[in-house]
Amino acid sequence: MKIAFFEIEDWEQTYLQQKLKGHKLLFFKDALSEKTVNLAKDAGIVSVFIYCKITDNVLSEFTHLQALVTRSTGYDHIDVASCKKRKIAVLNVPTYGENTVAEHTFSLLLSLSRKIPQSYERTRMGNFSLEGLRGFDLQGKTLGIIGMGHIGQHVARIARGFAMHVLAYDKYPDRNLAKKMRFAYAPLSKVLQQSDIVTLHCPYTKDTHHLLNRKTIAQMKRGAILVNTARGALVETNALVNALSRGHLGGAALDVLEQESLIKEEAQLLSKNFPKEHLQNLLENHILLTFNNVIVTPHNAFNSTEALQRILDTTLENINSVLFHKPSKNQL
Repeated sequence: MKIAFFEIEDWEQTYLQQKLKGHKLLFFKDALSEKTVNLAKDAGIVSVFIYCKITDNVLSEFTHLQALVTRSTGYDHIDVASCKKRKIAVLNVPTYGENTVAEHTFSLLLSLSRKIPQSYERTRMGNFSLEGLRGFDLQGKTLGIIGMGHIGQHVARIARGFAMHVLAYDKYPDRNLAKKMRFAYAPLSKVLQQSDIVTLHCPYTKDTHHLLNRKTIAQMKRGAILVNTARGALVETNALVNALSRGHLGGAALDVLEQESLIKEEAQLLSKNFPKEHLQNLLENHILLTFNNVIVTPHNAFNSTEALQRILDTTLENINSVLFHKPSKNQL
């Protein structure tokens, strides 16, 4: 089988070549488009990424295409309806970083609770004074989790390890899950009112836009901490800045910022096509960086060796399901 990969990185190519011996493999750093489709128009399987624009015109150029395998969770760059009409299977990577993002969530929380950045910078300067570095324990605190999907569940498991109490809000509560994992569901307002730390793990949609705004942030405990490793636009920035300025919130730990409009999928941050200066300018000019009780990381929660390898492993599973004519749970 001829298999073509577009928007591929060198390390990905090496890994895929090791796993797909016996097939003719084509690797292209460029995205698949009407301009590049001729490079692989006779391929049986094509693997793409987020900047590839798979239109009906692109699909019409292929002569033997059986499947499009995208190395992403999202698939709005693919004309799925046209693929179905042409009997071309479309497969994606539904999940790959649940534990990875959950671990980063606690990295941020612990950095804030124990003032790790300030401690690190102080000792780098040869200053070993403890003045102003007193933190707080997580044990016994109530963690409010907004969104109990795969990532939220991992966060809850970690929280139990810290002997924290867990309250959760989800649009579709699973009572059996709550009983099994020993947490309690509650309405959003109650989660906000009773939680010492609120962490966001819900998707960004028109319904969740500014889920935390002036009104809902005002419902949070005075001195509470906000952690966001989901999507920046879940939080109204001006409302967050106002709450921090007034001392209503005790701090915020953020891996995402509201203005990240170009980011649809975390792994695209690693693509050569992503305009890195956009994120750099965003961080350099953001008022949140001026607060001592705010930690910002550059949308890095997804970025572990294991998580990125899981993307490739799932891609390989998807390719093999096509090669061996096996049904796949990842087919759209």
